[in-house]
Amino acid sequence: MSFTQQELADPGLSGSEPDADDDTAAARTGFLRAAGRPRRGDRRRTSRGWKFWVGIAICAFFALVALTAPFLVPNPNQSSPVGLQPPSADHWFGTTNIGQDVFAQVYAGTTGSVVIGVVAGAITVVLSMLFGIGGAFLGGFWDNLSSLISNVFLVIPGLPLLIIVTDYVESRDIVVIAIVIALVSWAGAARVLRAQTLSVRSRDYVDAARVASESSWRIMLREILPNLMPIIASQFVFGALGAILAEAGLSFLGLGAPGGKSWGSILFFAQNAQAITLGAWWWFVPPGLCIAILGAALGLINFSIDERINPRLRTAAIAKRSRSRSTAPKGAAA
Repeated sequence: MSFTQQELADPGLSGSEPDADDDTAAARTGFLRAAGRPRRGDRRRTSRGWKFWVGIAICAFFALVALTAPFLVPNPNQSSPVGLQPPSADHWFGTTNIGQDVFAQVYAGTTGSVVIGVVAGAITVVLSMLFGIGGAFLGGFWDNLSSLISNVFLVIPGLPLLIIVTDYVESRDIVVIAIVIALVSWAGAARVLRAQTLSVRSRDYVDAARVASESSWRIMLREILPNLMPIIASQFVFGALGAILAEAGLSFLGLGAPGGKSWGSILFFAQNAQAITLGAWWWFVPPGLCIAILGAALGLINFSIDERINPRLRTAAIAKRSRSRSTAPKGAAA
């Protein structure tokens, strides 16, 4: 069965009987699928691979620690008479120069660092979708305007702008720091989403949806946005990772949230107390190690997503699995 553009837009023009509407609708659906619309199973392939699950497990652990910290962690500001004690049964991560328990501080600081990563990642995704996907889908003036705004933020150095904005913000809490980080780091993700939206918008199944008289919002929500979800997820992970590292850098420079507990603030106080010079490695190693482990976990998730959405990486992974399968019987026989 073949359809002209008018017949696809109005099934009544095809001369079908009133009781054949279901057949016409089914044929139109088949036409959309034949045009190359991806299946749901193809979109779910991003969740496979050991890198993804290892990263998810580590992130879930830190999320659990962040959720339970307000209820289980002892008072991180409580001090003991003797400071700079090495790790022991009473103080697993040792104590600071004024006798504060480092384990309690790291436990409590997990909440602040995780909140900053999640909030900044979410805001980055929202802004990048608004200026990247929205501008590319609408086209014309709106695309030019969103591209101009994105380019302006791209050419401004991120770290100096972040330091200046943070320094001038009077009430700096964890959420405000996350918002400031997101506002200076969304432009790169917007450019990536814009380029991918322009590519998806010109594909056959999107053209078929237009021929079938689908509304613009329906095309956006059902045809374009689902195919961008892996890239959106990747940008969220990348934004969260960048925010955690940026907050650690700001806190290390003394521009973090005053009184707020995070891994970066622990490093700041350790630096001011000259923990490295005094040999108090237990003061700065645990928070630094937590930043490294969580960053590696987010990186593993991002790499696993890239292997699914990047054709070159996907082809290389398939070839590697094929070689391993072909050599497995030989090794077993030997």
